[in-house]
Amino acid sequence: MGIVNVTPDSFSDGGRFVDVETAVFHGVRLVDEGAAILDVGGESTRPTAEPVTAELEQARVLPVVAALAAGVATPISIDTYKASVAAAAIESGASIVNDVWGFQRDPDMARVVAATGAAAVLMHNRAKVDPAVDIIADMLAFLSRSIDIALAAGVAEDKLWVDPGFGFGKTPEQNLVAVRRLGALKALGRPVLLGVSRKSTIGRVTGQTVAADRLSGSIAAGLAGVAAGADALRVHDVAPHIQALKMWRAIKEGRP
Repeated sequence: MGIVNVTPDSFSDGGRFVDVETAVFHGVRLVDEGAAILDVGGESTRPTAEPVTAELEQARVLPVVAALAAGVATPISIDTYKASVAAAAIESGASIVNDVWGFQRDPDMARVVAATGAAAVLMHNRAKVDPAVDIIADMLAFLSRSIDIALAAGVAEDKLWVDPGFGFGKTPEQNLVAVRRLGALKALGRPVLLGVSRKSTIGRVTGQTVAADRLSGSIAAGLAGVAAGADALRVHDVAPHIQALKMWRAIKEGRP
């Protein structure tokens, strides 16, 4: 899953792709590099980011979603927790909703996804960091609730993915546990998406204070996640991750 941030304040590449033409060009380039999905977002989810209105978020993402949907065959995901944004993005050509609150922030989100037949990524999140929490148990409980909400609204189970929410409502130590013990989420019976790319925990471990300089750490964390059970990676740098995954798979399977 290649990331297309249409935000001026993204933690990793804020402002680089805020105009439609540049964002679309970037998305097409990610597809050319091998992205199987494009994830378009119009609101930064970093802890200190200012919330944006649904209207502003739509103004940012809808032209990009529409242009990418018309220009590439790759499925488009809309990264939002707002039902109205999701509905508008699906109407513009998105077919996946990537909700960082797992259908537990906007009560209308599950209905929108069910009514449109979209797929969805349900991510674990916490409003407050608590170092004392058993983060694996918390993820399982939260994501089980999210799945129940989705199914009750009529979303088909085979349309659902789960995401441990690396970097969301967790201490750095809990983030590392979430990757190391990612296989625990397999108990939910759904494929797992992992997004570790360029995040601050990688910077804390490696000493890289600039997010764009965290590629090597991102690849290492991503490969650890795949080894632990991740079915897909959400990344900023598609080509280097694909190269790393090809080599990892060749070593694992014993054939080039």
